[in-house]
Amino acid sequence: MYPNFDTMFTEKDIQQIKSKNITIEDIEIQLQNFKNGFPFVNISRPATKNDGMLVLSNEEVEAYQKLYEDLLPSSLKFVPASGAATRMFKFLFEFYQIAQKQYNCIEDVDDLEVITFFKGLKDFAFYNGLTSILKQNNLQIDILIAEGRYKEILKFFLFESGLNYGQKPKGVLAFHKYGKNVRTAFEEHLIEGANYAKSADGKVSIHFTISEEHSDLFKNILIEKKNAIEKEYNVSFDISFSQQKSSTDIIAVNLNNDLFRNIDGSLLFRPGGHGALIENLNELKANVIFIKNIDNVVSDKLQQTTIEYKKVLAGILVSFQEKIFNYLNAIENDEITPDMIPEIVLFIEKDLCCNFSSEPTLNDLFNILNRPIRVCGMVKNEGEPGGGPFWVKQKTGVENLQIVESAQINHSNSEVIKIVQSATYFNPVDLVCSTIDYKGNKFDLLNFRDSSTGFISKKSKDGKELKAQELPGLWNGAMANWNTIFVEVPILTFNPVKTVNDLLRPAHQ
Repeated sequence: MYPNFDTMFTEKDIQQIKSKNITIEDIEIQLQNFKNGFPFVNISRPATKNDGMLVLSNEEVEAYQKLYEDLLPSSLKFVPASGAATRMFKFLFEFYQIAQKQYNCIEDVDDLEVITFFKGLKDFAFYNGLTSILKQNNLQIDILIAEGRYKEILKFFLFESGLNYGQKPKGVLAFHKYGKNVRTAFEEHLIEGANYAKSADGKVSIHFTISEEHSDLFKNILIEKKNAIEKEYNVSFDISFSQQKSSTDIIAVNLNNDLFRNIDGSLLFRPGGHGALIENLNELKANVIFIKNIDNVVSDKLQQTTIEYKKVLAGILVSFQEKIFNYLNAIENDEITPDMIPEIVLFIEKDLCCNFSSEPTLNDLFNILNRPIRVCGMVKNEGEPGGGPFWVKQKTGVENLQIVESAQINHSNSEVIKIVQSATYFNPVDLVCSTIDYKGNKFDLLNFRDSSTGFISKKSKDGKELKAQELPGLWNGAMANWNTIFVEVPILTFNPVKTVNDLLRPAHQ
């Protein structure tokens, strides 16, 4: 432990910590994590067809979709949407800093991404909005382009004097255009929800996690668009919002693991990453919860496959849930016959992909079955950065399925790298979950995290380097002790927008 821990903080520090509903003990754990780091995940092999990956026939796709449509359980869509879109425009910010006032032609710009952006400018959904804001400032976009005044265009695109896209969240940016109309990613999620997350009474519940500073941007779009979408799709929306809790923020340290202080002497805290959203999810209740990132949407022409497979994943979830609940009720009511025990063991090992290190007791079987469930859509790996589905060996000796991020892997171990390179699937963050137990009570999701997972990265503040720490990722350590089913879904269902130029892909045109 840190020596003289109680004397590390001033009275002001202690008040600052308490104001965030963080305990001194929490800080101590965070500091130890900086000092010791997080252990690498012990991956055994990638999840593949017939070995951790469910690959469905056409008949199974139809059957699971119909099962969900027939049941229409109460459902909720959960969309992490709090991040600013700054990284979408990173290459444009960098170009803006070094750009000349004028160029003879776009090919004179020494950056292929910038060239692609300006050549495709008229194909972006925000083009008319940008044209309008320039007109308000007595500028014509065609003239600016003809004269090579690209930096001037970016001034009114990225910054507060214009559209201010560089500081807005992804959810409120114009993603798709339909004739003269445009839709934001936020609107596309409302329409998606109307197509697959509608309960029997026509209600569509969607929860967005957003930043407090962006709250009005989302709510204004909702006020403007809600009634029209409800009328078109014959639904009623129940839209709710929450913010990442300040109690999940994590203290920052310098490169020597000493407390990092702001210019005014206060402690620097940073958001704990998307893993902190497990606390937001923990406050919601529904039989089926769809989870999908804000930027993974498509235009209408490609939406049908997404809708179909969301229903398929939900059908798989309720099918597994029914079987698990039957087993749990039988165990609780002492209705287990001798031949049922090997049946349950086979189900856990073959279908839930959890292998025991020794002969399990009936209590072991009950505890494994009585956990939150997540069905995770996985796509064929086509080189996208991010995590993937693997078999992981736990400290207990149990081997089960986990979504593993690159930062959790020991890249200096050649055997581990071979395993990673042999992986054929990628995690697109396409989850359908159940957080209700067999008695209809909500699980406390905080009891199913693996606190030994996390990430440490280098950042900077006020020109000084620092170390930042993130909580276990929402679909990594935060869901590490859930029952997990991996299912292959079409690559067409995965269309993230990581940079603005991704909006020029066919899925967004």
